[in-house]
Amino acid sequence: MKEPLVPVVPMSHTAHIRSHRKPRRGATSTIALRAGVAGGVLSMAAAGASASANAAEPVTQTIELPTLTADLSAQVAQSAAATQQAAANYELRAERDAAAAKAAAEAKKDLAEAKKKAEAKKKAAEAARKAAAERATRSAERATLSASASASASTSVSAPASGSVATVIAFLKAQVGDAYVLGATGPNAWDCSSLVQAAYKQVGVDLPRVSQDQSMAGTDVPLSDLQVGDILYWGGKGSAYHVGVYIGDGQYLDAANPSKGVVIQDLSGYPASGAVRVL
Repeated sequence: MKEPLVPVVPMSHTAHIRSHRKPRRGATSTIALRAGVAGGVLSMAAAGASASANAAEPVTQTIELPTLTADLSAQVAQSAAATQQAAANYELRAERDAAAAKAAAEAKKDLAEAKKKAEAKKKAAEAARKAAAERATRSAERATLSASASASASTSVSAPASGSVATVIAFLKAQVGDAYVLGATGPNAWDCSSLVQAAYKQVGVDLPRVSQDQSMAGTDVPLSDLQVGDILYWGGKGSAYHVGVYIGDGQYLDAANPSKGVVIQDLSGYPASGAVRVL
C-alpha cells in the first residue's frame, strides 16, 4: 500500500518575518487533521479498488466426492442382500400364517361335520333300534293272536263269526300301524290287496293277488247286509282299484295309502262300491 500524500502548502515570502499578530492556535492541528482525512479517503479508495478487483474474480469451491472403493461396494451389496432376505422371510412367515389359519378353519369345519355325522348316525341307530323293538313286539302279538284266534273270537266283532273269520280279523288287527308300500307283501309293509290276500291265507283261502280279481271272488253281498269278514271293494266289479275287510260296527280295515299305512276307518267316511263273501 502506498503512503498517503500530504499536500504541501506554499509559504508566503513574508513568512519568515515575525508577525506582530499572535500565532493562530490549532493551525498545526488543523493541518494534521486535514492530512489525516485526506489519507483516510485515499486509503478507502485504494481498498475499494482492491475489493472491486477481487469481486470481479469468481470464487469456485471444489468438493471432492468420495471414491467408491471395493470395501464400500461390498458393504452396499451386503446391505441390499440383507434387506432382500428380510423381505423374503417376512413373505414366507405371512404365507405360513395364512396356511395355518386355513388349516385351522378346515379342521374346525371337519370337526363340526364329524360331530354332525356322528349325531345323525346315533339318531339313525336309535330309530333302527326302536323300529326293531316295535317289529319284535308286533311279531309277538301276531304269534299270540294266531295261537288264540281259533279258541275265541275277538271281542270287537259284533256279529257272530266262525273261528276262521276270527282268525282273519285277528291277523288284520295285528298289522295296524304297518306301512303302505305299493307292491309290498309284508311282513311290515303292504298294499291293499296283498294285506287281504295274506289275511285269508291264514285260514286256507287262496285269493288272487290284485284288487280287480279279488272283487270277482266269492259271492256278491249287498252293502246293507254286510257281515264281519266280507271283502269290500271300491270301483267297478272286476275293475276295482282298492279293497279292504269289514270288521263290524260300520268299520273296515285296510292298507289305505302311504300317508296312513294300515288303519281302521269308518265306512261312512268312504263308502264302498260293493262287497263279496268268501267265508
